[in-house]
Order: sequence, then structure tokens, then C-alpha cells
Amino acid sequence: MEYTDEIKRKYFVRLKELECDLPAFTEEFFRAISDTTQIKTRVSYAYDLRVFFAFLIKEHDCFCGRTMDQIEIADLEKISPEDLEIYLEYLTFYMTQDLVGNDIQRTNKEKGKSRKLAAVRKMYTHFYKRKKIAANPTTLVETPKTHDKKITRLEIEEVARLLDEVERGAHLTTNEKKWHAKTKSRDFALISLLLGTGMRLSECIGIDIHHIDFNVDGVKVTRKGGNEATLYFGHEVRDALTAYLVDRQKATPLPGHEAALFLSTQNKRINERSVEKLVKKYSTLVVSFKNISPHKLRSTYGTNLYRESGDIYLVADALGHKDVNTTKKHYAAIDEQRRKSAAKFITLRES
Repeated sequence: MEYTDEIKRKYFVRLKELECDLPAFTEEFFRAISDTTQIKTRVSYAYDLRVFFAFLIKEHDCFCGRTMDQIEIADLEKISPEDLEIYLEYLTFYMTQDLVGNDIQRTNKEKGKSRKLAAVRKMYTHFYKRKKIAANPTTLVETPKTHDKKITRLEIEEVARLLDEVERGAHLTTNEKKWHAKTKSRDFALISLLLGTGMRLSECIGIDIHHIDFNVDGVKVTRKGGNEATLYFGHEVRDALTAYLVDRQKATPLPGHEAALFLSTQNKRINERSVEKLVKKYSTLVVSFKNISPHKLRSTYGTNLYRESGDIYLVADALGHKDVNTTKKHYAAIDEQRRKSAAKFITLRES
């Protein structure tokens, strides 16, 4: 079974588990959107809807004392726009419990509130269109305004220093150097691939050995949304992958992980958390003032490609953005720099 198919199966099982915790009518909602949304998105909706219904039971007079399985579609009509605004305020800080009953503090900023409201809005829109409720109060509630964060990325010299550290491990501790001797070819190939293609972390860990094609210097990945694409890489990434594959062929993967390109020290397909940790380990040694993650390496690739090409559509395609406006938003700062530098080329009078 392909890695992406296995991940989808796990998410599907998790969705079914979450549906058991939600009002019964939500099953119809998830079934209706199954052909237009990814399974990971539906699982996120399920988590967010669980927070919403828990809020109603805890805070709304009409739902106090009920359990989730006692909530029916008609009950959705008891929610007013003001109730939804109270819900958004509630999300700022609230308490939940873990599996053993311990209290856990939860907080949400604008982005988290927007996402949770989007799940509720999606559900209401579905049942309103199906004429199972008479009104959709979510249309009368403003989405919290989010503020774009400044994108963190590596400069060219920082990329070189990072790769040097991954390759040599000069600043690692004595104990870390012991592990580095075993994993440096893997780590160097992995980070080179992220920096050289701009692929997402989820795409990277899903690569199988047979997805690499050195005839075209490309790698097949499954993009966000489920579409397959070939990402092309340069000679530096090719050399790093070639060197790593020599070590990879010596490994004995555990059953079910034989095809995986990148293996953990336990000879399993490497997971997202492990990649995040190794990127952080190396990057803090060379750029401690920047919080570098695999996604920041993706931003670094996009920045370098845009600076070299000036083609925002090429960057959008390479990064797998469906909407070029997403790409423009991320790289607006570079456009601003370009506009400022343009002033230096204009002379009004000879000096």
C-alpha cells in the first residue's frame, strides 16, 4: 500500500471515531462533503465542531444538561449570530479535559478562531442549502481579522552555513557527533531536498525510493489535494541523494517500510516530528535568532526562486499553490524591495 493511501486510511478511521462523539446528523454533513474536501480537512472540521457543540452544552441555556447525541438538526435554529459571537469570545480562553480527566487550558488567536468558525459555517451552509434549517446565522458573523506574520527565511549565506553544519557537524556535542556519523548522509540529502525543491514536509516523508528518477533529476510527490507532481532538482540535490542512497541500500527496513526513501534510526519511515527536530537541531547552531522549521526551508526556496526568476506564477506552480494570490501575499516584501531599488536607476538631471 502506498504511504499516502495508508495515511488516508488512518485519517478515515479517526474521522469515524470522531463522528461517534458528535451529534448523529453530522455524519450526513461529512458524507456530503467527502468528494469536495480532503480527509485531513474533514478530520479538522470534526475536531472543531466537537469544540462548538461542547461550548453549546456548557454555555448555552437551551443545551445545558444535554449530551451531544441528544442534539438534533432542529437545534441549530436556536443559535443566533450573537451566540456565535459569544462562541468566538469563548475560544480566546477555555478549559477542556484530557482522557484521564485532567484540566487543560486552550487558547485561540484570530487564526484559530477563524478556522473554527469556518467549520461551523460549512456545516450550517450544508444544512441550509438542503433546506433542513430555516436560517444560516453564520452569514451574519464577521470572520476574525487575521494579521499576516513576517515570513522567516534563510539568506543565501545562511543556507550555505546550514548545509556545512549538516555535512560536517562541527558544532554538535560529542554525543550528537556519534549519531551524526550514522545519519549525516540522510540528513544532508533530506535538508538539501527541502531547500532545493520547496516541497512540503508531508510530501517529503511520503517519498518512496522508486519516486526518484535520476534520468530527469526529478521526484514524484503527492501534493496537497491529492494530485501527483514531479519536482525537479539541481546537481547539488542529485549528488546528496546519490550519496545517501548508497547508505540507504545497506539498511534493513522494518516490514511495511521497505519502500520509504528516508528512514529513521529505528529503520521506519521517518515522521514529521523527527524531521522538525533535526531541522531545528542544525539550524539553531548557525542561525539561533531565527526559528527555522521545514516550512521555513520551503519559504527560503520560494524566495530564492522569485529573486532569480521574478516570475510569481512559476513560484506558485513550483510550491503547489492553487491560488497565485497566496504566493503574492508571501512574497510581497520582495516586490517592495524591487520597487525601492527601481528608484536608483532613474536620473532626472545629469549631475
